Amino acid sequence: VHITEMLNILEGYDVTAMGFGTPETIHLLAEVLKIAFADRAAASGDPDFVGVPVERLTSKDYARERREAIALTRAQRWSAGVRQLEGAHTTHMTVADAMGNVVATTQTINDLFGAKIMIPGLGAIGNNYLNLFDPRPGHALSLAPGKRVTTSMSPMMALRGGKLVYALGLPGGKRIFPSAFQALVNLIDHGMTLQEAVEAPRVWTEGHALEVELAFPDNVRAALTSMGHEVVQMPTVGGGMNGVHVRDDGTVSGSACWRAD
Repeated sequence: VHITEMLNILEGYDVTAMGFGTPETIHLLAEVLKIAFADRAAASGDPDFVGVPVERLTSKDYARERREAIALTRAQRWSAGVRQLEGAHTTHMTVADAMGNVVATTQTINDLFGAKIMIPGLGAIGNNYLNLFDPRPGHALSLAPGKRVTTSMSPMMALRGGKLVYALGLPGGKRIFPSAFQALVNLIDHGMTLQEAVEAPRVWTEGHALEVELAFPDNVRAALTSMGHEVVQMPTVGGGMNGVHVRDDGTVSGSACWRAD
């Protein structure tokens, strides 16, 4: 939902002309990420318990509203535009076969060994994602019996003309869906190959500090700081991304990035 929301907001800009890794592009990505995280905190949860406004979040009209409030030269703090009606132990796999079947799957138990309890007879260890619930009542993620917790896992497939072109995903907690989003922007707007897209340097923020991978040069970080961003250099943002590219002739190639072992 939030990847679609962010892509819709970006549609109003010439991201290709802005260029990859420029201060203008990174600033725009940061502002869009902050918008998505504000909306996610306010209204994303188990739809059996929460009135998640999916149609509004994914609509072009809502994207236009949010876009009109973005300042292209100044960082802002964002609140939600909708209201309620992480870890190293996540695994993503993207696989394709000669018959045209493609699977992108992300699985996690959160921390190492999850809840530390093996379910008798199944050999499966429960996760410890209970910590992602909001202990305060009256919020989208407030704890309730039988309620499912949200996660950031985002296996993605991109189609062109109704045919699958790319499938991808990655581990990385809250940095998963922002990283998958950036990979799609790299493919669509910057014309990268899949290998280039999964390896390209990333940024991340949910409204506070702006994490920027070390591959971005000093002048870019300085320009972002001058726009009002609290820039923090990070060796990596998110985990090792992998994906497949299905070409027009039916051949398939796989790509994986340096962030994984």
